[in-house]
Amino acid sequence: MKYFKSSIIVTLIGLLLALFMGGVEALYIVALLAVLEVSLSFDNAVVNVKVLETMEEKWQKRFITWGMVVAIFGMRFLFPIVIVAIASGTGLWETFNMAFNDASRYHETLVGTEKLIFAFGGAFLLMVFLNFLFDEEREDKWITVIEESSLLTHMGKISSIQMLLSVFVGLLLIALTTSYEIALAYFSGVLLYSLIASLDDVFSTNGIRSGIMGFLYLEILDASFSFDGVIGAFALSSDIFVIMIGLGIGAMFVRSLTLYMLKQDTLAEYRYLEHGAHYAILALAGIMLLKIFIPVNELLVGTIGISFIAIATYHSLNEKVVKE
Repeated sequence: MKYFKSSIIVTLIGLLLALFMGGVEALYIVALLAVLEVSLSFDNAVVNVKVLETMEEKWQKRFITWGMVVAIFGMRFLFPIVIVAIASGTGLWETFNMAFNDASRYHETLVGTEKLIFAFGGAFLLMVFLNFLFDEEREDKWITVIEESSLLTHMGKISSIQMLLSVFVGLLLIALTTSYEIALAYFSGVLLYSLIASLDDVFSTNGIRSGIMGFLYLEILDASFSFDGVIGAFALSSDIFVIMIGLGIGAMFVRSLTLYMLKQDTLAEYRYLEHGAHYAILALAGIMLLKIFIPVNELLVGTIGISFIAIATYHSLNEKVVKE
């Protein structure tokens, strides 16, 4: 319980603020948004743990403390504003004022740029999965029909296979959309992931991940997971403060869950949990790219993610019982 104490406090404060701002209706919406955020980001917490395990303790603490501020105000409020400003050609200050004073117009502008957001986020998450799938140092295999297939083994021998596959998907996306904006957004996601990974390799020492690069990677990953929640939140409320409170509470619980799993060494006990999280990431990446063409309900996204996590947990427990 000690790992969730701060989340419970933030939740109570957030719910009281929502009640004060908009009554019972705002309180209910904040609660729904918090649940939505946790359901969409549970697999994010698992991946966070894997990355944090390779970072110095001081950077682990900074991710939990500093990262909380970045997650709530940066990735769920400022980051969407910056994206809307860039994608729509609207000035940053004008977009900021729009978010506060004309929420309906801000929502319309955000929806107008959502395809670019989906392309960027989908590309980044796809690279996360491909890096996991073709990781030569990974020993445990979960879905053996895929991970131990001869095709995947031969593909793994190809230099920069992750980049080649992501470029192929990008070219297919260009052919289907004939949009240079979507192409630019997609390859920006690929480029950003590759840049962070390259700099991380340069600054890492003795198997310890670079603190600042690891922190940056986790925040971008968090942003990619939060895109659906930020856009979908406007279906429940047009009040930017209600949205930020709801998603902020969810983000706080994801951080607490990350801390709990890190301290309890959960990934070592549940050997396939990391696998389930990454397959959930693949599903989310695919759905984000699919949403460029057709709408997909956020509840489906959350259900798929939780299903992968649940199945991976069951298989981990089942194998543990068999061994004992």
